[in-house]
Amino acid sequence: MSKPFGLVATAAILAAGACAAARAADLSVVFVHPEDFRDAVFSHPYGDERQREPVLRGIERHLQQLADRGLPPGDSLRIEVLDIDLAGWFEPFRFRTYADNVRILREITWPRIKLRYTLTRGGEVTASAEEHVAALNYLMTVNPYSVSDRLRYEKAMLDDWFDRRFVRPAEHG
Repeated sequence: MSKPFGLVATAAILAAGACAAARAADLSVVFVHPEDFRDAVFSHPYGDERQREPVLRGIERHLQQLADRGLPPGDSLRIEVLDIDLAGWFEPFRFRTYADNVRILREITWPRIKLRYTLTRGGEVTASAEEHVAALNYLMTVNPYSVSDRLRYEKAMLDDWFDRRFVRPAEHG
């Protein structure tokens, strides 16, 4: 009796994986000249490709999750990230021993991402724009992400933007 149950369980797991793969939204994320991004490194104000990689992959993964949850089947979204400026800033003159890795969050150091997007439905472009996405009140709003999430402010900002642009655009004008 355990053999059929094992086969059924294995088939269910494989079917769930196939459904998840079929639901994956058609999203393309391109980082345009990331070496020129204003602030896309966690540990200090300037970094190389290796140090930018965790930020870029984190943003790309989050956009994919948003697209998987919010884009209707058949829609295709291309996002070109043109600039990233993470929340906070480094103030090396304040902390001499930790100058390279202490990010200070202030009301004037909100997260910003400049991007260009194209939404296609049935082979036709339904929306396209270049935008400066920002969260000016990022320290004053409820943030659903863990304090240990290094992209928590950027994710909350992208959640709001994605919802307004693609999930409920008619409600948000």
